[in-house]
Amino acid sequence: MDVVDVEAFVADGFAKVEAVVPRAVGDAARELLWARIGLSPDDPSGWTQPVVWTADLTGEGPFGEFMRSARLWAALDAVAGPGGWVPRGSVGNVPVRFPRVPPADDRGWHIDASTARPDGSYGVSGRPGTLLLLALFSQVGADDAPTRVRVGSQRDMAALLDERVQDPMRLGPLFDAAGGDRPVALATGAPGDMYVVHPFTVHAAQEHLGSEPRFMAQMPVFLTRPLAPGDGSPLGRAAGFS
Repeated sequence: MDVVDVEAFVADGFAKVEAVVPRAVGDAARELLWARIGLSPDDPSGWTQPVVWTADLTGEGPFGEFMRSARLWAALDAVAGPGGWVPRGSVGNVPVRFPRVPPADDRGWHIDASTARPDGSYGVSGRPGTLLLLALFSQVGADDAPTRVRVGSQRDMAALLDERVQDPMRLGPLFDAAGGDRPVALATGAPGDMYVVHPFTVHAAQEHLGSEPRFMAQMPVFLTRPLAPGDGSPLGRAAGFS
């Protein structure tokens, strides 16, 4: 069985890759993250902030197992084409979302900045240079602040963007409108699962309504060349480029 449903990715703009690593590896990663943020799963009195940010920058231990997983590499080959993406060693930024506190004001619809500017900063354009991965380190159900995804919205965004590199902070109304009439899916799953997300897919965080903190990494994977019209890979097909 294929590790990722390519046709679902083309149609929906995202796809789940189950058990990229065994659940025990995801659990081990979560334990390291608890230590890094200086909080405890057994002491909710310390859960006073809606979001605490941490990161893995070295790919040590279980984090490296995620990024070296043969299942992940097969999924990226299937979506971006063999040789179409650049391996990375670390999982990068990890926002930990906590329940029972007022939510953070960071839940707007958006796509990630994925086009490099000459000065080294990144913006949004119709020629993205990355795709997005989500890695789950905790059990994430419908109430546990799963990322919201507008199903099929990658085609709406592809039709609105061109070669101009724009500041995503100025595109809120565009993101709010793109795919606004489409169904919304939730990135739920178990520790060790991952999601491959198209760079044009509109997504958003949401309030945590559950009982246990949610641990999830979000990271760009660089493409070996920017996505552009004429690309026949599933990434290009998903955007309507071929």
